Amino acid sequence: MPSQKQLKWSQLKVGLTVLGASITLAVLVFLMNSTGGLFTKKIILKSYFDNASGLRTGAPVRLSGVDIGNVSGVRIVPDANKRMTPVEVTMKVDTKYLSNIRTDSTTQLSTAGVLGETYIDIDSAQATGPEVKSGNVLPIHDTPDIQDVVRSSQSTLENMDALLKRLDRIVAFVESGQGSIGKLIYDPNLYTRLNSTVDEFQGLVNQVSNGKGTLGKLFSDDQLYNKANATVDKLNGILDDLNAGKGTAGKFLKDPALYNNANETIANVKKLTDDINAGKGAIGKLAKDQAFADKLQNTMNKLSAISDKLAAGQGTAGRLLQDESLYNNTNQLLTETQGLIKAIRENPKKYLTIHFKVF
Repeated sequence: MPSQKQLKWSQLKVGLTVLGASITLAVLVFLMNSTGGLFTKKIILKSYFDNASGLRTGAPVRLSGVDIGNVSGVRIVPDANKRMTPVEVTMKVDTKYLSNIRTDSTTQLSTAGVLGETYIDIDSAQATGPEVKSGNVLPIHDTPDIQDVVRSSQSTLENMDALLKRLDRIVAFVESGQGSIGKLIYDPNLYTRLNSTVDEFQGLVNQVSNGKGTLGKLFSDDQLYNKANATVDKLNGILDDLNAGKGTAGKFLKDPALYNNANETIANVKKLTDDINAGKGAIGKLAKDQAFADKLQNTMNKLSAISDKLAAGQGTAGRLLQDESLYNNTNQLLTETQGLIKAIRENPKKYLTIHFKVF
């Protein structure tokens, strides 16, 4: 039987073993839940979120997918200025990564896979600010979570459901043989008429293949081909004559004298227009002489004044045009003259007898 001293020594060894195992387990847990060594120098950074989304203390903090620290605290702050973002997340970050973290680097809550744990992801891709210091607050990068996606897609799902219900009603309406599409699919009379139309079209194709009718002759008669071939040969002959400079059209295309004449004519016309613009010759003076233009304008003004007087009945010519009594007297004179001429024709002796008296 062991002595009392031996029992106490055994109990002490068991206690020391349990204490060492507990310390070892605590160190292992700490190492598993933290980044870096025990004596690694770290700084404190903070961010404020509207929702923790399952983030826990000890969750990793990552920069471009690399673990650089851990979450040391997650709590709701009673600050009135943080009503929209009441969740304060405190992070411990290894100081050797400070050169890659800026004051305008953004943080966001990310999930490792669909069902993985939530962690802090720091993004410095667009950051240009100074290097962070312990106690700095990093801004957050708003990203929609799964709940936001579900809420935003709810209206789309409702619209799709309504669309499917309408489509189901349309299909049922068509299956009942109603409407244009329903009759098109289920009406036997339409099938009969379509079959009859196909038979008629087949008969028409057979007639064309047999050379009957205008289309049949067009496709089957060799004379049409021969005539078309002869026409093409004639066109080729005409084109050859044109290229050879034969005929009026050929000379028109090939004769250089025509080009020279046309070029000379154009040059003469240009010289004529230059002379006119320079005021040379009768036409040039007519176009450029201001004195002639003034005389012409004076003449036009006088003609306009004369026409105004004639229209007003002034002067002999004006009265001749406007006086109705003159017209009536002239008309009466012509009438009496016609009567006199008629009387002379009927009894010329009465008017043409000459009497001589001798004193």
